[in-house]
Amino acid sequence: MAKNKNNATPLIRNKRATFDYTIEERFEAGLQLRGWEVKSVRAGRATINLSHVYVRDGELFLCNASFTPADQVCTHEKTEITRTRKLLMHRREIDRLIGKVDRSGYALVPLDLHFVKGRVKLALALGRGKREFEKRDDESKREWKRDQSRLMKNDMRSGKPRQNYND
Repeated sequence: MAKNKNNATPLIRNKRATFDYTIEERFEAGLQLRGWEVKSVRAGRATINLSHVYVRDGELFLCNASFTPADQVCTHEKTEITRTRKLLMHRREIDRLIGKVDRSGYALVPLDLHFVKGRVKLALALGRGKREFEKRDDESKREWKRDQSRLMKNDMRSGKPRQNYND
């Protein structure tokens, strides 16, 4: 759970999204939530790692997002942890997303949950699925960046920086 820079509220991320998909475009949508679900997001007790967005009857729905109830849930309300939740967007945006998903082979991927002016928003993206060799390539680039920063840090500590960093 990280902190959002805008108003220091919890931010729930989908860490698998950038690993499994190449992100093309990002969007923001509202969520149709119940009170206890908003409380669980505030407490950081929600996960969207295995969730996905699908289209049904011209509307977008978030499926498999898990909201664990907080301690102060009403006793008269039945809590469904992984129920399907409706996304709230403008009709033009929804039509554009549906067109991209149907024609161009994109997938709608949830990226994170955050608060904007006291309301829970879902950042979602149009993404293409990565193949196995693309995932390995990204991982090797990430490792090289980590090694490179480690080398530069060690060189700066010894007082004599290296002459050539060509990679």
